[in-house]
Amino acid sequence: MTTSSYAVLALLDLRAWTGYELTNQAQRSLRYAWPKSERLLYSEPKKLVARGYATTHKEQTGNRTSNVYEITEAGREALAAWTRTRTHAPRIEVEALLRLLFADHGSIEDLQRVLDELEADIGEQHDSVVELMASYFDSGHPFPDRTHLSVLFATFQIETLQSILRWIEFARSEIDQWPTTKDLGMTERTEALTRLLGEGQFDLNRAQPADD
Repeated sequence: MTTSSYAVLALLDLRAWTGYELTNQAQRSLRYAWPKSERLLYSEPKKLVARGYATTHKEQTGNRTSNVYEITEAGREALAAWTRTRTHAPRIEVEALLRLLFADHGSIEDLQRVLDELEADIGEQHDSVVELMASYFDSGHPFPDRTHLSVLFATFQIETLQSILRWIEFARSEIDQWPTTKDLGMTERTEALTRLLGEGQFDLNRAQPADD
């Protein structure tokens, strides 16, 4: 069982879903913590059925036949056991950071464009979370008894996204002082930042711009 398996199992514990509905719900509620492809979300329920953690039956909706998945008692027991296991260490996957790490293969302009794209993407995600939270007052939480969990989850997302936006502004102030992305090495500014980082004293909220 993978973490994705348990995520789908937890969704099945909320109610029965078709594969299509599961994908939509996962994109709505899980994408900021556990983004996975639609192909994976369609295959996971079948694996749960094979393990005896879910059952499936067909339902006719108009001219369309859909597989509907439901959790079993064994599935609920597996889900409860999962909540007591050690979590995996978090992993950060941001292509913009990878582009930054190897920016010496491109230009200042290339790096600035990467930051612009990251800012746009993060801003869009931020707005999506805000819109979702606002919808709770209009249409309510789809599972009202779980509102406290979703809201606390959203506070982490908003804080993380806002921190990334602050970092983008900081990165821009640093890069604006670079004549090039290549072979700058240990400049006076880089040394100052390295010292703060190495002493555990770096604080983005209090960091002075590079030209101060």
